[in-house]
Amino acid sequence: MLTLYDFELAPNPRRARIFLAEKNIDYKKVAINLRELEQFSDTFKAVNPRCTVPALVSEEGSCFADNASIAAYLEARFPEPPLLGRTPEDKGDVAYWQARIESDGLGAVAEAFRNSNPAMAKRGLPGTRPVEQIPALAERGLQRTAAFFDDLNEHLANREFIAANQFSIADITALVTVDFARVLKLQPTEENHPHLCAWRERMKQRPSAKA
Repeated sequence: MLTLYDFELAPNPRRARIFLAEKNIDYKKVAINLRELEQFSDTFKAVNPRCTVPALVSEEGSCFADNASIAAYLEARFPEPPLLGRTPEDKGDVAYWQARIESDGLGAVAEAFRNSNPAMAKRGLPGTRPVEQIPALAERGLQRTAAFFDDLNEHLANREFIAANQFSIADITALVTVDFARVLKLQPTEENHPHLCAWRERMKQRPSAKA
């Protein structure tokens, strides 16, 4: 059975859980408490030397230590339903929006959170090396997050899904990003982001959103 190293409150493990739920894949979960810094334990370093979650370990012992590799592995092994696109055109569309949402959305929220939250002191970037917080990056992250909401709202006008006219990894990443932006006290509003809010409600109705 697959093993997922997870922390319930973090956005990136949630992305992996939703992906697994959409594929209806059974797996074993191992909790890594980031608040208690368990990711830096020798036990977890042996699994993922970068000390980040999620990490997915196959039955053969291979470790996939980020969402990109987890998605690529799971899509190849469990192709239905496709979450990275079905046709060449769809795969390109999904890849474009996935990359854009990670950069403009999740990256922006992470930039603001890691550079402002006291719990992230000396953890301005993920990984094992200490990185000081930069307050100016926190402010920039807030501005980028607000712009991301505006851009995604515009894109979702007259669209049910973000890419390829199907539910995909791009929808997963966007949903997790919008939900996690609560830590910044930033959320889309019906007044300013009606299309984004309507899409979010549709996504929240999927059983996988509770994973």
